Amino acid sequence: MGRTKTYYTKDILKLELAQQLGYGEKIQRAGWGELTSIESGKLGGMVNGYMRKHKWG
Repeated sequence: MGRTKTYYTKDILKLELAQQLGYGEKIQRAGWGELTSIESGKLGGMVNGYMRKHKWG
């Protein structure tokens, strides 16, 4: 059986990576604006790294 390939939009990717970092509950409770600059930077770096690795944009 073949593996199912997941296709991401940037928003889905961002949310999934935020959950991996442990920010999911905070985002659901208070919104994206409640992330600290350090948390936002870490998340942005992960999104950028994923996009570069998979040749997005």
